[in-house]
Amino acid sequence: MPLKIEEGSTSHSAYDLRSHMSDEIETHTLAILVENEPGVLARVIGLFSGRGYNIESLTVAEVDHGGHRSRITIVTSGTPQIINQIKMQLERMVPVHEVADLTVEGPFVSRELALIKVIAKGEHRVEALRIAEIFRCNVVDSTLESFVFELTGMPEKIDAFTELMRPLGDVKLARTGVAAIARGL
Repeated sequence: MPLKIEEGSTSHSAYDLRSHMSDEIETHTLAILVENEPGVLARVIGLFSGRGYNIESLTVAEVDHGGHRSRITIVTSGTPQIINQIKMQLERMVPVHEVADLTVEGPFVSRELALIKVIAKGEHRVEALRIAEIFRCNVVDSTLESFVFELTGMPEKIDAFTELMRPLGDVKLARTGVAAIARGL
């Protein structure tokens, strides 16, 4: 019996069946395991800037103290051909141990942390707290004129919360960037 796999589907296959010659812009999340040494991040970022590729989100932290390795998570966009080129160029870099394209390798979990300061008075403060409760935000600081909310979730959730806060007062925002990891084994 032949397999019924839709074109472009990767969730039921070990193979990337999408055409790499498409002109459609796609967003991909890349997880890069590198040596934790001076200049590595600059070299990885230099690969992107030197070729005019955009980085939409960037996080980096040491993940193996004993092995001196860090994990760089980059969200970038481009045609499948450009994404493939980025991955191949990253794999050729000496301090890079592994490049994983979480977008095509299967399901993954991604989250971002944001601190959102809302400067508001009167009834707007009450409304800000009500909306924050709906979004499951934590209040991490409060003054008579402002709140600082902590919100974790998908970038779209953070964007939605921020847009709801803007009519209530002045909004200041600090974001960590996306952290992501593959699901399962």
